[in-house]
Amino acid sequence: MEYVILVDEEDNEIGLMEKMEAHEKALLHRAFSVFLFNTKGEMLLQRRALTKYHSGGLWTNACCSHPRPGETNLEAATRRTFEELGIRPTIKHAFSFTYRADFDNGLTENEFDHVFVGTYEGAIDPNPEEVSEYCYKSIPDIRDQMQTDPHHFTEWFKIAFDEVQKHLRIDELSN
Repeated sequence: MEYVILVDEEDNEIGLMEKMEAHEKALLHRAFSVFLFNTKGEMLLQRRALTKYHSGGLWTNACCSHPRPGETNLEAATRRTFEELGIRPTIKHAFSFTYRADFDNGLTENEFDHVFVGTYEGAIDPNPEEVSEYCYKSIPDIRDQMQTDPHHFTEWFKIAFDEVQKHLRIDELSN
């Protein structure tokens, strides 16, 4: 059974709950998102496996998940990026924000999201249970596709993509 860390609005830990129960009850919990860029400034996107418990087949950022109890956000982001994509990029914490997204299947993401960024050039070996395909795309191309085909992207990516653009400039990522 997998647990998430319940938090208050300041990210103070207030308890643990089984992951699906927390998503059914829409309780605020700790999460992380990893955004990776190549040296051309293109963002790595992954298409979630069709078998995922929600948002299967939709495009999103390199990796998103939840830290385990006793695990730092950086440890969790590093672990999960390897589990999903088979890579170990160097990442750094960029900013945090909260968001809420409701899904048709009755689940809700209500997350205090810690965003990590980094650059990555090299081979990618995605886990087919997590990722069906991946690609690098330019920020303008992603923005255009999100305007014309928003239903092809996860709800949290639509929110986080805007936050990343507000907080970062692509040339900052390699520093």
